[in-house]
Amino acid sequence: MNSRRTWALIRFGLTTLFLFVVWILFSADAGFFSLLFGFFISLLSASLTYHIFLPEHEANLRFFIPRPFSLIRFFILMVAALYASSFQVVKAVITGNTNPRIVHFRTRLRSDLARTILANAITFTPGTMTLDLNDDHLTVHWLLCSTTHAKAAGEAIKTRLEHALGRTWL
Repeated sequence: MNSRRTWALIRFGLTTLFLFVVWILFSADAGFFSLLFGFFISLLSASLTYHIFLPEHEANLRFFIPRPFSLIRFFILMVAALYASSFQVVKAVITGNTNPRIVHFRTRLRSDLARTILANAITFTPGTMTLDLNDDHLTVHWLLCSTTHAKAAGEAIKTRLEHALGRTWL
């Protein structure tokens, strides 16, 4: 069996498993027929959508299964970034020293999942909001803008989180 077909079967199996778990979580009935019906619906849905759920270009388990210790490190950095930026935003609002700008920059992350998590982490951090994620380009509204240079703005906003995500996913 070639690797492409094997990866398609793995994607199909993971999609089916995910959909079945969602069925179990949202189903109010844990009876045999409910579970059987949910499993067959999960199989049918997975056969139609597995190529969308897990794209073929991410044909490696490392693209969507995180490394546990790196994930913990990312969460710790995320909490630290939340607190640090919260204090910066409070200070800037009290002093009236804000400089809102829209900045554009690129990310080095290759995984769609890691890029999406980076965009959400940037939005979750006070003072920044991701407006657009297009492939590896991010558009961010930055409340405390210190530079409009794309590379410098990207380094100021994403460096630590991107590095941690790069170790967690690819």
